[in-house]
Amino acid sequence: MPESRPKCRAGRDGLTDRDARNGLVGTAVAVVVWGLAGVVIKLIDMDPMAIGFWRFLPYSLVIAIWLIARRETPSWRVMRASAAGGVCLGLDVILFFTAIKLTNVVNATTIGAMQPVVVAVAASRMFGERIRRADIIAASAAFAGVIVIVVESAGTPQWSGAGDLAAFGTLFAWSGYFIFSKKSRGVITSTEYSFGTGLWTATMCLVAGFVFRQNMSFPKVDEWIWFAILIFGAGILGHTLMNWSLVRVPLWLGSTLTLLVPVIGAISARLWLDEPLTLLQVAAMFVVLGALAVIVNRQRADASVATVAAEPTV
Repeated sequence: MPESRPKCRAGRDGLTDRDARNGLVGTAVAVVVWGLAGVVIKLIDMDPMAIGFWRFLPYSLVIAIWLIARRETPSWRVMRASAAGGVCLGLDVILFFTAIKLTNVVNATTIGAMQPVVVAVAASRMFGERIRRADIIAASAAFAGVIVIVVESAGTPQWSGAGDLAAFGTLFAWSGYFIFSKKSRGVITSTEYSFGTGLWTATMCLVAGFVFRQNMSFPKVDEWIWFAILIFGAGILGHTLMNWSLVRVPLWLGSTLTLLVPVIGAISARLWLDEPLTLLQVAAMFVVLGALAVIVNRQRADASVATVAAEPTV
């Protein structure tokens, strides 16, 4: 009697098809809420470092309460294991929040989203991930669309060269955060990693705020609705889901899907901040969305996204 085919096959990293599918869904949800976060940050009338501190401190406390409830008391071991990722995330937040305040939302989110170029190299050399030519072509098309979006924004009233420079710095900080998130697997849990990186980020924002003489005062009552959205949306839903997903999908794939962030950011900025969008930018957004759809559909069709090597690789 023939053997029945297993519903979920484990790849060489011990993850099943279901893990990969769940990781794709988690990544998609995370990048959507991150795309909306830029508008929320823009709406808060506070200095960038203050926003970063009051966004990540409560987030870390919520995660800590969750860990304690599960009898997983946060420890110095967790802080050590999450230090590298926390420093990268802290730098990213400092630079990104500054960029959001100085330049338009489209540029701030788009420039940082170019990190798949950096991450693809790291994924290949550090984790042995193989990227198929078809996926590279689709990712390149998405990357080209992102470039069009940012170039078209130059010279608009909301544009700032200094803001774009800060956003460029996030490219490397954000890439480092992704890489260390992947490396944390098997060392600490994704929840512990979220707590540690969040607390490191809050600490860095506090120090940077005092160094640059920014107002770090407690937010006004009417500002807390926006902070709640950042804490539970971009934080609990975004960062925690992404940290959980990155140990279930290839690093390059999770990174590439973040190209959706500037598309969501541009649309939301147009709707709520009246930031202009040209027809060329809209066309570029469709290119990005189409290319990412191709990549995701190919990944979903694989028996295991982390182990496919049937097609030519580079």
